[in-house]
Amino acid sequence: MSLDPVAVGARASWGVVPDAVVGPVPTESVRECLEHTAARAGKEATPLGPAADPVVPAGPARRTAGTLGSTAFREEYGVRYAYAAGGMHGGIGSPGLVVRLARAGILSFLGTGGLTRTQIAAALRTLGDRLGPAAPFGVNLTHRPFDPTAEDDVVDAALHAGVRFLEASAYVRITPALVRYRLRGARVLADGRAHAPRKLLAKVTRPDGARLFLGPAPARLVTRLLTEGAITAEEAAAAPLLPMADDLCAMGDAGGYTDMGVLPALLPSVIRLRDRFARAFPAAGRVRVGGGGGIGAPEAAAAAFVLGADFVLTGSVNLCTVESGISARAKDLLQGLDVHDTTYAPHGDLFELGGRARVVKKGVLFPARADRLYDLWRLHPSWEAVAPAVRRDVEERYFRDTFDAVYARLRAAAPGAPEPDAKRRMALVFRWYCDGALRLAVAGEAGREVDFQIPCGPALGACNQWLRTTGLGAWQDRHADEVARAMLDGAAPAVGPSPR
Repeated sequence: MSLDPVAVGARASWGVVPDAVVGPVPTESVRECLEHTAARAGKEATPLGPAADPVVPAGPARRTAGTLGSTAFREEYGVRYAYAAGGMHGGIGSPGLVVRLARAGILSFLGTGGLTRTQIAAALRTLGDRLGPAAPFGVNLTHRPFDPTAEDDVVDAALHAGVRFLEASAYVRITPALVRYRLRGARVLADGRAHAPRKLLAKVTRPDGARLFLGPAPARLVTRLLTEGAITAEEAAAAPLLPMADDLCAMGDAGGYTDMGVLPALLPSVIRLRDRFARAFPAAGRVRVGGGGGIGAPEAAAAAFVLGADFVLTGSVNLCTVESGISARAKDLLQGLDVHDTTYAPHGDLFELGGRARVVKKGVLFPARADRLYDLWRLHPSWEAVAPAVRRDVEERYFRDTFDAVYARLRAAAPGAPEPDAKRRMALVFRWYCDGALRLAVAGEAGREVDFQIPCGPALGACNQWLRTTGLGAWQDRHADEVARAMLDGAAPAVGPSPR
């Protein structure tokens, strides 16, 4: 019996088996039928070779630590991972921490808040000597609304040292120092686009803060800087074509200054805001958006990438590492924290504006004492208006000195400054206590542990729990680069396979 192979193929494709087929069809018959079909179609029959192995469609590539996030981020910063370690105040984000991370191909920022101009210059010389100009590191620049010269000092030192990357924190407005750094060396290319050789990563805690950095530098500041000779005409011409930042990091509730945001709500909002901006200002479309605040374990990093983060940024987890610049006495305290062992306290730099910071509460009294000082400032017009018993208590237990002696030292350090009013004097002395509490923690001064101010978020509690399962419970065993790699290695499978 002969079979029409075309009919067999057509009916079989619909799941119908020809009635005549009641047993296995000999291979020779199938070969003859196929050759016959080719001949009928006017083609030369091609003899069939041995049957090939079935072709299995390739599945999605396995995601790895080095493929998470934005490829452009890794390429433009010259790093292996879409990961950054934020700068930490008071020298906690130390040169040793930056060197360790940079040599591992991880972006990090030197903490400059609370350091003098001389200390910043010395730290940058150390980094230049140990890493060279091409290493992936930058400096942190924190907004100082009551001390703009501090911003200029950081920018001057960064430009003098040839630092290519800047991390901007806690900004509520664009300042001349930011614009000056952003535009240094900027120019308009032959194709009409602008190029800025120095990159700016802005940490934002609210959508309105993100708007500041998605648009170009304010024209009035550009004009002012050009008039003052702080920028060139070529740099000024590039300004309207450049967003203020190359990268935004949406910051949920984190250690240090915080707006108590929720990352899963903030991150998608900033991404959508970037996309809306790009419709009117296409250059904003190139701004990458990352996530930070609460990134203390692989699952948290994975969640940020799933939400659309181009990169993740950590802070608190780096506090409790060998390379951190904070004291061993503070690290002994930090390694025992759980997720509920931090709270809010007045933020020294934004004391009068009501700024708040996440700090350690376990084992210390700083949060309660700083809150009491803020209430005294808020409720009284002057130090003299505070009840005498309260004044004595604060001077003896908090300041360990008299109010007048502290203020005299502050005045001596700022010669020529106008004499502030009585309420401002209170704020200056109370800010001195907050700043000094951080210095106590960095130095690890024995007997002053209750006054330690340690900026830290819940992420470290989560990190401590995770690392105890890996044998890295003690801070002496933790290195910042190894924590970063372990976090990303753990996040990759949770994010899922890479798209092809």
